[in-house]
Amino acid sequence: MSILDPIKQEKIETGQNHGFMVNYLEALSLVERLHRLLLDVIKDEFERVGVLEINAVQALLLFNIGDNEVTAGELKSRGYYQGSNVSYNLKKLVEMGFMHHQRCEIDRRSVRVKLTEKGRKIRDVVAELFARHADGLQHKGVLGPDGIDDITHSLKRMERYWTDQIRYIY
Repeated sequence: MSILDPIKQEKIETGQNHGFMVNYLEALSLVERLHRLLLDVIKDEFERVGVLEINAVQALLLFNIGDNEVTAGELKSRGYYQGSNVSYNLKKLVEMGFMHHQRCEIDRRSVRVKLTEKGRKIRDVVAELFARHADGLQHKGVLGPDGIDDITHSLKRMERYWTDQIRYIY
């Protein structure tokens, strides 16, 4: 049973935009499942290549940081991570040698992080995985350039709508 089932049932019973509502709730459920599945795919890849000291969330964090030098706040403001998870994972990644950290000269409360060589190797494993998947999606006819553009455009519009709801609707 999906977390959305009670909402879906209530809205369906009231007849409120029945078709759109059902599709919207299905889309929300898919986004949630796809994120969990992405983490499982990364975990399976790491098991395949023998990387066992890092989890999928941490690997995705390294991938998203890439060659940048960032603060935890910047990662949160970019929308990649929420709350204390990012701080906890950054601390663990520094302890395990995947990242360097340094106090910011301007704001001593802030810590800037960047990948070590060990962290860049993990980033590269994830980048290679994503490149293989992009090739596979196209070569097997699952999704082409127009399809991925449509999905990305639609998801960006939803992101903007939700962001506006948080910022402007109380």
